[in-house]
Amino acid sequence: MPGALPVLNKKVVEFATLAAMALNCRINETSIFARKNYFYPDLPKGYQISQYDKPLAEHGFIEILVGKAGSSKKKIGITRVHLEEDAGKSLHEGFADSGEKTAIDLNRTGVPLIEIVSEPDIATPDEAYEYLTRLKEIVLYTGVSDCNMEEGSLRCDANISVRPRGQKEFGTKAEIKNVNSFRFIREALEYEIGRQIEVIESGGKITQETRLYNSNEGKTYSMRSKEQAHDYRYFPEPDLLPLVVDEKWKAEIARALPELPEARRSRMVKDYGITEYDAQVLASPKSLADQFEEAAKAAKNPKRVANLVQSELMGRLKTKGLEIEQSPISMQGVAASADLVESGAISGKMLKELYDLSFERGKDFPAVYEEEGRPQQSSDTSALEKLIDEVLAANPKQLEQYRAGKTTMSGFFVGQVMKASKGQANPQVVNELLGKKLG
Repeated sequence: MPGALPVLNKKVVEFATLAAMALNCRINETSIFARKNYFYPDLPKGYQISQYDKPLAEHGFIEILVGKAGSSKKKIGITRVHLEEDAGKSLHEGFADSGEKTAIDLNRTGVPLIEIVSEPDIATPDEAYEYLTRLKEIVLYTGVSDCNMEEGSLRCDANISVRPRGQKEFGTKAEIKNVNSFRFIREALEYEIGRQIEVIESGGKITQETRLYNSNEGKTYSMRSKEQAHDYRYFPEPDLLPLVVDEKWKAEIARALPELPEARRSRMVKDYGITEYDAQVLASPKSLADQFEEAAKAAKNPKRVANLVQSELMGRLKTKGLEIEQSPISMQGVAASADLVESGAISGKMLKELYDLSFERGKDFPAVYEEEGRPQQSSDTSALEKLIDEVLAANPKQLEQYRAGKTTMSGFFVGQVMKASKGQANPQVVNELLGKKLG
């Protein structure tokens, strides 16, 4: 704010360094704050404190999955991670007279942020989406930000250019600003690629400019021309000393670095015998990974826990529009249900019914299992033999078909027995007894 002297926040430096380490960057021991001078209505003091030629960190990378079903990995370079202060925000809608006037919100002025600049290694809108997804996942794991795009905790500007196949030099770029979701960024890039190709193929030239994306129309529009680079007249910020992150401080910060998503996925595959696909799904968000690991350690079969989380739990949460933290069934509940299926105490059908009841009543699986009188899958051979006899007697036509060589009819009989037992018969025992009877 005008007239206020800046003070560097130590925690911010630690957060920024932690994020840069997670992005495989080299941390520069000395970085310099600079004044970036420009006039804009939401920048009342006429300059922004940033870092210029000596940023906090440089030369990092993120690995993303590319190709068919993520069959290969690609490195996207990180040019730099630098610290700066936020500017204010210009509001063009949502208040009286917004058709004629612009309001300025200065509440976030001076709030610290990091800017993460990537190398021009991203070749498609899908790669851009994957890059942002991985970046967000890594930052969330470090605890540096909640990455909430709607609240402005994470923002993204995308530079895009096209070039004829075989041309080495990049084409003229356009910058797309103020896009508030990864999905819209992908859509904006898809539209912008098509627009630029059309301009070039019809003999026109791309102008260097800043564009906005209208998600309702699915189009980008020119906001302002950027014919040449602005001369921001950077010079060292006189009110802030050079920032020194020495080896001792760096080592202290590094100790706070958590196990990152990719390393965690590899370890989960090794520790719990789950597939790489399972690990991709279960390692993010971090809260899901933490809860899954807790349940996997408690259960007899971690692989079954992984399957239940994906097939039964996540599907119901998605249908109800709930996050994992809002699930009525805890991970301990999933582990308990997995053990019951593993031991043959309940069938898959019974488990589905109990999960449905858990979601209806808003109660955890063990509580509903108790309320329902601990239903058990029946393995009582004499009772099951009686049911099989009744089913065979009631379906003479199908029995005749079976005897005539249509062995697939055995599946029909198993289904009828399961139906007659209201899903409580043990299918394995039914198959064995039926095999003997039919044999």
